[in-house]
Amino acid sequence: MSKPQLKAVIFDMDGVLIDSEPVWQMAIFEVISNLGLNVSMQDMVLTTGLRIDQVVDFWYARSPWENYNNQQTAQAIVDTVVSHITRDGAPMPGVLNALQACQQHQLKIGLATSSSSDIITAVLNKIGIGSYFNAIESAESLTYGKPHPEVYLNCAKALNIDPVSCLAIEDSFNGLIAARAANMQTIAIPEPLHAKLNKWVIAHQQLDNLNALSNFLANYK
Repeated sequence: MSKPQLKAVIFDMDGVLIDSEPVWQMAIFEVISNLGLNVSMQDMVLTTGLRIDQVVDFWYARSPWENYNNQQTAQAIVDTVVSHITRDGAPMPGVLNALQACQQHQLKIGLATSSSSDIITAVLNKIGIGSYFNAIESAESLTYGKPHPEVYLNCAKALNIDPVSCLAIEDSFNGLIAARAANMQTIAIPEPLHAKLNKWVIAHQQLDNLNALSNFLANYK
């Protein structure tokens, strides 16, 4: 069975374009701990790929705290993340090579992220890649974030490309579920610490980093 023709590549942002997952984990840990929850940094991986309001809901469900205000807690985390990105944000290996490879293969380029517009702006400004994207979609105002496929479907629609002809690149399991549910081709680029876990088998392909995308596109048939 032949693969569908690729017409677009849609990138996740956190952990794919920018090394922000540790920043997210640190920010969530800091804010959640200050609310009195007994959590560890290792626990923070439990919410990787979820939208920030879902992250706050997750921790509140596990250990409720007084004066619950999802929006206030979420904004405190976002502000911490933006501050870290603006000061120390760095692109993941191969980002420019990957974006240029997409252009060389005449593929449209999209961004589909659970992050808010504040963080999208901070990331694109920090690493200077905003001009590469033909469509940018956030799940921040959607009813559901990833693993729901809506943000991916919205991005495909904005690109005017059938989802079947889109390749989604993800670093999180929740993101992969979203992309698969949108009926897209998928690449997983998990953080090295978790790269050997069996769960990545749901991706069509697994790569070490974005430097490998150029070769993947050249050999895609």
